[in-house]
Amino acid sequence: MLIKIKPLKFIRKTAFFLLALLGTSPVWSQDTNVLVIDESQNLEIETTVVTQKDTLQVKRFKVDGVIGVVGEHIILESDIDKSYIGLKQQNIPVEGITRCELFGKLLEDKLLAHHAVQDSIEVNYDDIMSRINQQLDYVIQEMGSEEKVYTFYNKNSMEEVRNEFFEISKTYQLAEKMQQKIFKNVDITPEEVRQYFYSIPEDDRPMIGTELEIAQIVIKPQISEAARQQVIDELNTHRRDVLENGSSFVTKVVLYSDEPNAGATGGKISLTRKSPFVKEFVDVVFSLQEGEISEPFETEFGFHIVWVEKIRGQERDVRHILKIPKITEKELSAAREKIENIRNSILNGEITFEEAARSESDEEETRNNGGQLVNPLTGDTRFDLTKMEPLMSTQVYNLKNGEISNIFTEESRGGRRSFKILKLTNRIEEHIADFSIDYVKIKELALMQKRIEAIEKWQKAKIMETYININKDYEDCDFTNNWLKK
Repeated sequence: MLIKIKPLKFIRKTAFFLLALLGTSPVWSQDTNVLVIDESQNLEIETTVVTQKDTLQVKRFKVDGVIGVVGEHIILESDIDKSYIGLKQQNIPVEGITRCELFGKLLEDKLLAHHAVQDSIEVNYDDIMSRINQQLDYVIQEMGSEEKVYTFYNKNSMEEVRNEFFEISKTYQLAEKMQQKIFKNVDITPEEVRQYFYSIPEDDRPMIGTELEIAQIVIKPQISEAARQQVIDELNTHRRDVLENGSSFVTKVVLYSDEPNAGATGGKISLTRKSPFVKEFVDVVFSLQEGEISEPFETEFGFHIVWVEKIRGQERDVRHILKIPKITEKELSAAREKIENIRNSILNGEITFEEAARSESDEEETRNNGGQLVNPLTGDTRFDLTKMEPLMSTQVYNLKNGEISNIFTEESRGGRRSFKILKLTNRIEEHIADFSIDYVKIKELALMQKRIEAIEKWQKAKIMETYININKDYEDCDFTNNWLKK
């Protein structure tokens, strides 16, 4: 189900509009026929009210926690507190970040979300709720009960928690999609990149940290046919038990799946054809009809059966059971011995690292490139030494160009162990940005700057045509944008 929110038509001179916009429920006093609100609340608003006797009275109202309004969106004082909590949870230092700065960011998000609605940008209700339910199911599992969860979030029920999470997620998605729409036609040419770089004074050019280019050889222990058949038979037994005896697939997941956190999620996944799952998994999911359970199939994580719980347009809600075949010590020893022989052959000059990667490595994504790793975040072959995975960083930190690491063991998300060796193919030491060496990064910075300018231009125009109200307690903030329309 897709949400389409009809834009409000603003009638700024009526008290009812203002109060509804601020999320407060107005009531008529039986004694005075005057619209009243709890006087203990925070935001003061002076407005003219038409009473039932057609007389005008001016009354000062206080509205609970509201510090700003952007279009039909409100911002509460508590939203700033939640922003601080969110930053801390992401291990982002909050020292020096003012409430005014966080308020300004919230205003920007609300402006984007408001105009996303005006532009009929859609968000997927089912997708949002599915993700929220998965997150909360995990939190409930971790904390032990629903009561502990809604008490932690200072709510009276899980429904209140879900509603708040939904509104936050909906606003975020609307803002993100509006931003993507603004960025859609923002591109940059090589000449603009050059002009951007040379417009930066030499003393102000960014410092590029140490970067490494790395190749790998991966050897995975071979799984015996007996171990493979054992998990296939087990999965077939679970499948028949559900189809023929009416057993619960979810219960089977909780009791038998080898997937981490299967007990918390019930093995549930929501995905489309473009979701970042291995091809074999996606292909099977989209070959099934609603309610069907697949035959056992294999991916790099192990063996699965999948139940398509619900089909929603291009999206599927599925649950799956993962079983990982047991690997014996003998098989582990054989894999270890194989990679030791490969490493010795390379060190003795009998074969190059690149040749060994192409002929012997079990990692299909890198073997055809001679083992060369590609950074998934940038699309190039460089890895920032300070941002590498700790295990990999430890292996290559002290290597020189062309040197090979010791053998080390790595465990996949599914619990499968493999053996690796790495080669440092290039080390680029920390340096001031150079146009020829660091073109890709400079292009990213230039494009980011151009996007920032596009957003600023858009915000400047939209602020002037959008209803915005700022609590007087925040009018002294030194905002980046002209939220006060001075």
